[in-house]
Amino acid sequence: VASGVTVMLALLCLSVADVNGTAGLGPIGAMAIAIAMIAMLTLLPALLVVFGRWPFWPFIPHVGDRGNTAMHGPWRRIGDRIARRPRPVWIGAIVVLLVMCLGWLNYSSALNQGNSFRGDVEAVQGQRLLSKSFPNGANVPTDVIVPDAARVAGVRRALAGVDGVASADVVRRTAAGTQLSVILEPDPYSTAAFDLIPRLRTTARAAGGPQVLVGGPTAVERDLRKYATRDTKLIIPIVLIVVLLVLIVLLRALVAPLLLVATVILSFLAALGTTFVVSDWVFGFPGSDPSLPLFAFVFLVALGIDYNIFLMARVREETFRYGTRAGMIRGLAMTGGVITSAGIVLAGTFAVLGVLPLVFLTELGFAIAFGVLLDTFLVRSVLVPAVVLDIGQRVWWPSRLAHEGEPGGTTPEAEHEEDEEDDVAAAEPVPAA
Repeated sequence: VASGVTVMLALLCLSVADVNGTAGLGPIGAMAIAIAMIAMLTLLPALLVVFGRWPFWPFIPHVGDRGNTAMHGPWRRIGDRIARRPRPVWIGAIVVLLVMCLGWLNYSSALNQGNSFRGDVEAVQGQRLLSKSFPNGANVPTDVIVPDAARVAGVRRALAGVDGVASADVVRRTAAGTQLSVILEPDPYSTAAFDLIPRLRTTARAAGGPQVLVGGPTAVERDLRKYATRDTKLIIPIVLIVVLLVLIVLLRALVAPLLLVATVILSFLAALGTTFVVSDWVFGFPGSDPSLPLFAFVFLVALGIDYNIFLMARVREETFRYGTRAGMIRGLAMTGGVITSAGIVLAGTFAVLGVLPLVFLTELGFAIAFGVLLDTFLVRSVLVPAVVLDIGQRVWWPSRLAHEGEPGGTTPEAEHEEDEEDDVAAAEPVPAA
């Protein structure tokens, strides 16, 4: 429930976006997560009871079989190794992530409608053909509406004198105003054309008054990119606050949630930094869409917090009985396989976006797939356990777990004896009602 609610709340934060496509994704995505969560908590258990053990074929479990335990398995061995020297482990993991973050130096928002296809399409071919004999913006003019007919000539002269404008001509007169068609010299969907729009608006309003409007496909695309950037700066802090509050309620602590949110942010920056480098150096893409950081952040943070919840909720339960150190190792041993399996499946799902012909979807799929794997195998399985083991019970501050002494009997031998007692109790037949 905590996992599903966290993802739903993160998606609902998209509703405050100015871009309609982004805002509409929030409620739809949250509703889908809610339906899936209800199905997994009701329908799936019912089906497993109806069909018995056969859905696990060919590895059908039987009563008395030794499955994954807190004392055995690869994740227990990894936890024991981390516990020997946790500080060098988490320092080394952070260094690796910071190196990946340097990929942000390669970030470019030069991706636009003209170069967003991985292959060659007819529209792009036609644009290149027209640009050989005509100004680049000839087929996509910028529209200017001048309400005051007396100022049309002055607006036209002012716009024609702006660097980057090939021509400005009157194309229509109506009772609402006069429409000018402005032909730009650069590609109408290039960043150079987008940068011209604010100058055109300033010039046109200075000559024709504040009621002059500048529109057209280039202006629309420029405004879309502007508000996509604004949405990124607004929504990311909101998502972080929402996620932090959920973790505080779940773990009943403050230090641990702050630590987990910090690791999620670092993981996101590292994943996207690597994406920018791979997109440029490996795939040769012209840049990234301005909305890529926002979508990647929402998905990676929501999914990363999922794994945090799976891990730390179990660690907290084990801590009550065995203490923070043994609880961390046992929690990792019991959830490592689940988190790894979920991460691999999820990464494979998002990697499918890489076969689509749009650069944006390819970059998004790679960013999320790589980020999930990074979070699964490095952040959640190495960095978080190492930091918790180094900090100790202070990670639970201000809850009572941070102030009480560590429970006794936390040696591996004591753990093993208690696990055997639990196994014997679990194997005893349950009396009929």
